[in-house]
Amino acid sequence: LLVGHGPNPRWSDTIVSMSILPDEKDWTWVLREPCPECGLAAADVDPRDVPALTRESLPRWEAVLHRDDVAVRRDPTAWSDLEYACHVRDVFVRMRERLELMLSEPDARFANWDQDATAVEDRYGEHDPADVAPALVGAGEEWASAVEHLPAGAWQRVGTRSNGSTFTVHTLVQYCWHDVAHHLVDVDA
Repeated sequence: LLVGHGPNPRWSDTIVSMSILPDEKDWTWVLREPCPECGLAAADVDPRDVPALTRESLPRWEAVLHRDDVAVRRDPTAWSDLEYACHVRDVFVRMRERLELMLSEPDARFANWDQDATAVEDRYGEHDPADVAPALVGAGEEWASAVEHLPAGAWQRVGTRSNGSTFTVHTLVQYCWHDVAHHLVDVDA
């Protein structure tokens, strides 16, 4: 929760730590059915469209990061828009790394990634939005380019998450797009 000085608190004001409820859901279910929270049916997304969808989302994220109240938590148990943007930046990086692993290793195994622990350890809420915006855009562009340049036979390569969830390149790309699109809804963008 941001405790501001005056009517429009900004990222540089004092931040008071509030408990975020850990997200312990296995979100892979979004590959089987539409998400009731954001409305996206990830399984219906053509992964070849994800580079364009990603690039179309980047100006929306930049606009979010220019909001005066970007670091304010609207709900003390959920991330601020700034924290969501930091998470999406890291999703792009993590998914590109996983994609590269799937392309280079048969039956790739993904290391565990606790997004809530990362948000706390990296102090997402204290990042400067002016630094996050170009980093998010750069990571999004790298992700889009990696998907765009996939070899024709790569879509069925397999990777497994630490919890046992198995992805193909096809479903990993769809899963990543759901994460990005879902968080656009979270930040009203």
